[in-house]
Amino acid sequence: MVLVHPRNPLNIGAAARAMANFGFEQLRLVEPYRVASDEARSAVHAEELLLAAREFATVGEAVADCHVVCGTTALGPRELNVPLYDLEEAAIRIRKARGRVAILFGSEKFGLSNDDMSHCHWLVRIPAIPAHRSMNLGQAVAVTLYSVSRRREHAVVEASSKADAGSNERIVQLLLEALGESGYLKPPSDASQTLKTRRLIQRMGLSAKDAEVVQGMLRQVLWKLHKM
Repeated sequence: MVLVHPRNPLNIGAAARAMANFGFEQLRLVEPYRVASDEARSAVHAEELLLAAREFATVGEAVADCHVVCGTTALGPRELNVPLYDLEEAAIRIRKARGRVAILFGSEKFGLSNDDMSHCHWLVRIPAIPAHRSMNLGQAVAVTLYSVSRRREHAVVEASSKADAGSNERIVQLLLEALGESGYLKPPSDASQTLKTRRLIQRMGLSAKDAEVVQGMLRQVLWKLHKM
């Protein structure tokens, strides 16, 4: 579970409690509000899980070792062209996914940003009624984990040959650098170009071996460009 910019210690605690209830052990926090994070550790019956929680400065760093990244949203997929599934379909996909899966939950006030969502392979929406789509963070985590854990004993966990998010992000940065050096992109680079490039690489669905090859190609291109 990855909580992005959480601000309420009760919500962090409730999310950790739900994780403990359904047997999920790895909690990651992206730039949590410091007071909320500290208070949560002493205010919930999931202290060990909270004490073991890892903190990251960015979503990219938090999901770098993950092979599948699923983001939660109360809204539609905006303009990111990211597949949007209902919770039941997403839960099936998560159970069948190979490798490490990250489920992202946005801040209580703003949810996930476009940049956060650009790291996601797909989005999931809890089927609340249209008039009240937005849910409390702790409740959203609990409902999602309940759905994922149903019939989980029948899911087959296999080692993944798919490139993880960290490998894909290195390709994104190398490609952006090469495009800038070649003159295709004019500095300063536009944030939208990063989002578009990240989505392009994700859609390619590279294997771990192919990702290494692509990184090697791009490094060679950059070396040549730097010599010109």
